[in-house]
Order: sequence, then structure tokens, then C-alpha cells
Amino acid sequence: MNKAQLIDAMAAGAGLTKVDAKKALDAFIAATTDALKAGDRVALIGFGSFSVSERGKRTGRNPQTGKEITIPAKKVVKFKAGAELADAV
Repeated sequence: MNKAQLIDAMAAGAGLTKVDAKKALDAFIAATTDALKAGDRVALIGFGSFSVSERGKRTGRNPQTGKEITIPAKKVVKFKAGAELADAV
């Protein structure tokens, strides 16, 4: 499902126009992004939670040359499914 299909499904499920569903989805994405940038955790009971984790520096290999390279540390977003979502899937 892509963003346009999600907007269509949200509009149909909530009885909204597609414009209003797009605004709601964009607002959710913006609020979630801002919270994660601030280091907060976003938890949606029954659905799951988004959090930021630090991935440490590690050694990898260049697949073309086989030479070892250093992959720098970075922050990554993690999603953990809630119990209701996990059971539904």
C-alpha cells in the first residue's frame, strides 16, 4: 500500500474527504517526525511504538572489492508492533 492508497482507505474508513485524510496523514507524519527528532517515543496502544535507537560504528565489506570499510554510527528509527497488531497479522 502506498501513500495515495492509504489516504483513500483512511477517507473511506473515517468518512472524510481525500483532502482531509491527506491533511490528517501529513499531520501525523509531521508530529511523529518531530517527536522522534526530539528523542521521544511515540506509542499507539494496540498498534505499536516508534523509537530512536543508536546504531554503533561497525566494520563491513565493500561487495565489489571485498575491502573492509568502516560504517559510521547513526541513529535509526525502530518500530515495535503492539499485541493487537501482532495478533491480527
